[in-house]
Amino acid sequence: MTTIAFLAAVSPFAIAMSFTPGPNNLMLANSGARFGFVRTLPHQVGVLIGFALMMLCVGLGVSALIVAEPALYRAMKIASIVYIFWLAWKIVTVEARGAGPGAVKPMGFLQGAAFQWVNPKAWVMTLTAVATYTTLHDDLRLQVALLAMVFAVVGAASGSTWVMFGQMIRRYLISPRRRSAYNWTMAALLVASILPVMFEH
Repeated sequence: MTTIAFLAAVSPFAIAMSFTPGPNNLMLANSGARFGFVRTLPHQVGVLIGFALMMLCVGLGVSALIVAEPALYRAMKIASIVYIFWLAWKIVTVEARGAGPGAVKPMGFLQGAAFQWVNPKAWVMTLTAVATYTTLHDDLRLQVALLAMVFAVVGAASGSTWVMFGQMIRRYLISPRRRSAYNWTMAALLVASILPVMFEH
């Protein structure tokens, strides 16, 4: 498969997976609403770099380890789900803790990058992409590098879109009641975004 054909095959999958709601996108939207676009940039860049590194690691060996040790994947899946529920709880209780719009800090670069390893959707995306689009007939390292590049480019566009969406609704979160309703909605969507992973066999 030529490089152009490979990119043409991968891009629609990357677009569909990257723009749909998931933990990363919902957290970026939430950060955009609370802190604005500029203050969310370290978080967004962390997501991009962290996911690209994850794609490289999965493509070059981690996926084989998971296939050989299914219990490892189940353990990571459980840890990921627990962490997502904890994040949802933090979003819901931010007002109760007295953390107004300026009282907490946005997620940083390292936090955004590290979060990819406990993000169930990120695992599904990387494992599916590697299993579907890499072949033994071509240079595996090149294919994995291209996957990481495509997802980075598409991820930059999708992440920016979600942050700007959050920033757009920021003006409406002017009262504690509205912020509380928004927090509950975002927490519910965050949990809902991992339901397919929770019930997969």
